[in-house]
Amino acid sequence: MIDEITDFLFGLKMTIVSGIFLLIAVIFMIFGVNTPIYLNPAWGTVIISGIPMLTLAMSRLIREKWISSALLIAIAMVASLLIGEVFAAGEVAWIMALGAILEDWTVERAKKGLKNLINLTPRTGRRIINGNEEMIFVNEIKIGDILRILPGESVPVDGEIVRGTSSLDQSIMTGESLPIDKEVGDEVFCGTMNMYGAIDIKATSLDENSSLQKLIDLVKAADEKQAPTQRIADKWATWLVPVALIIAVVSWIVTGNIERGVTVLVVFCPCALILATPTAIMAAIGQATKYGVLIKSGEALETLGGLNTLVFDKTGTLTYGNLEVSDVISLNEHLTDEDLLKITASCEKLSEHPLAKAIVNNANEVKIQIEEPEEFKMYPGKGVTCINSYGRVYVGNSKFLSENNIHINIDSQLDKLKHEGKASIIIALNGEVIGLIGLSDVVREDSKSMIDKLHDLGNETILLTGDNTETANYFAAKVGISRVYGNLLPHEKLDRIEKLKNDGKNVCMIGDGVNDAPALKTSDVGVAMGSVGSDVAIEAADIALLGDDIGKIPYLKKLSNSTLFTIKANIAISMTINAVAIVCSVLGLLNPVTGAIVHNAGSCLVVLNAALLYDRHFDDSVKIMDTESVEHSHYHFHNDGEHTHSHDHVHIINEIRTDNGIKHIHAHKHAFRRQICKTYHS
Repeated sequence: MIDEITDFLFGLKMTIVSGIFLLIAVIFMIFGVNTPIYLNPAWGTVIISGIPMLTLAMSRLIREKWISSALLIAIAMVASLLIGEVFAAGEVAWIMALGAILEDWTVERAKKGLKNLINLTPRTGRRIINGNEEMIFVNEIKIGDILRILPGESVPVDGEIVRGTSSLDQSIMTGESLPIDKEVGDEVFCGTMNMYGAIDIKATSLDENSSLQKLIDLVKAADEKQAPTQRIADKWATWLVPVALIIAVVSWIVTGNIERGVTVLVVFCPCALILATPTAIMAAIGQATKYGVLIKSGEALETLGGLNTLVFDKTGTLTYGNLEVSDVISLNEHLTDEDLLKITASCEKLSEHPLAKAIVNNANEVKIQIEEPEEFKMYPGKGVTCINSYGRVYVGNSKFLSENNIHINIDSQLDKLKHEGKASIIIALNGEVIGLIGLSDVVREDSKSMIDKLHDLGNETILLTGDNTETANYFAAKVGISRVYGNLLPHEKLDRIEKLKNDGKNVCMIGDGVNDAPALKTSDVGVAMGSVGSDVAIEAADIALLGDDIGKIPYLKKLSNSTLFTIKANIAISMTINAVAIVCSVLGLLNPVTGAIVHNAGSCLVVLNAALLYDRHFDDSVKIMDTESVEHSHYHFHNDGEHTHSHDHVHIINEIRTDNGIKHIHAHKHAFRRQICKTYHS
């Protein structure tokens, strides 16, 4: 009951009411309105803000054996009341309440992400008994049950394929950009998506032992490890309280004037110190929001400035996470690359496989006329075949072509694509291999420059990814990261983060997927890609890049460094003012009322200094994001070595204004599993 009342009085609405009472008292003082002490408006402030503050101080002292800054302020308040200085008592109580509200606003952290993660767990499964299907709840599934997973369905439990072949999207667990082909004997994970072809699996682990549940548990455990940050004034209160009391008592004894001792207590209150951190953090968070960065935790902003190691996920973070045709390699002298793309797209036209859709989409973009296939057949996890005007076509992996008695002698080309982190599709015509098509994720244009800037600031960069090591090394080399770890599951990413922290590293993790959530939670600071990132990753992270602009990472580092400098400057200002005011109090130059005014002026100076952080400029390459309506724009884009010029009617999402008034607008045109970057000039 007492805690509920305290929380209510410390709330925003009651603090505003408390401030109104204090303002009325100030107005009475300015205009010389004299009232009996018991009718002083500052009593309203003392009751609303002072009583809960006194309760908080005594609770921390008695229950938690914690000498906090609230105790010193409570002593000053009580001492002021004992000598009849109600305004001084109300002033220190209200500043304390205001500081508490600002602090709460800067450390609040959303926890909806865990709920979103739990919602990913399938609720039902399709069990096969004596050849018959029945839908049952997941908690009714037993080890050894045979379950059927149709295309588009999620895997309800961990299991092993006993019948059928397919491709599964495992990005929830590994972050891999490519679907993984699965056949009899392969393991499948709970929560992953069956993309193509029906499969039967045998349940191997249930409920709390499933891979998805373990991922949920990792996020829970990482969240519980995050301890709240004490205010800096509270950290110093252990010695502030006894020093203030000693100076006040000595001043009283030496001068024989109790008013001087009380004035010392009033000016000694660390209210400016309390405001030093939250006001600077609020200004920095406000500025970051202008630039499309959501900072959910003041603690994260403080911590970021001291970080020396930044760890990146690959897919969706350093890359766009969308497949696109990267190589069209004709091995037949009578067929051009365009012919090869036409033959392949015709055969893949009716396929639902993501790689097939990327190829068809690419053919459409370069305006190739795609034929309707005849006698089309698909073989899940292997490939497709059809007849078109060129003859009998086979498109798929090496195993598929070998099963159809087609000789393959292109190991060097396949190895080259593999070393470059690309998926490869082999095309055969009338029993002879005629070419290869490579597909790859696309590196973000600003990834390399961003990594270079971080290196210039003295930071180490590391890549952690669920992709295979060869793919990881290829993309890491393109952006300038030398330390790479591939083939990592979520718990292995988390283990790597913890090992770095145990080695004395201060770690920032940047990622976008569900599989990154435990690592984002465990790292000192987690940064998520806000637009393409999963809700779980965004909620697990401390910072979200709303426009997916990875180039803002160096800006964030500079902002955090400047915020730390402002906090230290505020602390120095507040301590200097307090020291001067203490000397003046001992000499009798200040009384409790004038001391409270000086004390309040120090707090205002700290707030004004913090406010300057809001409009500070850190990086010419980072511009304010604005919203624009539909307009007609000229654009160009680079596509497979050729430049194409066109006009397009587009909806501009983000506009970046430069100082000279020219608008450079960066947008993305999305097609199925392909993303074209365009620069608009208007």
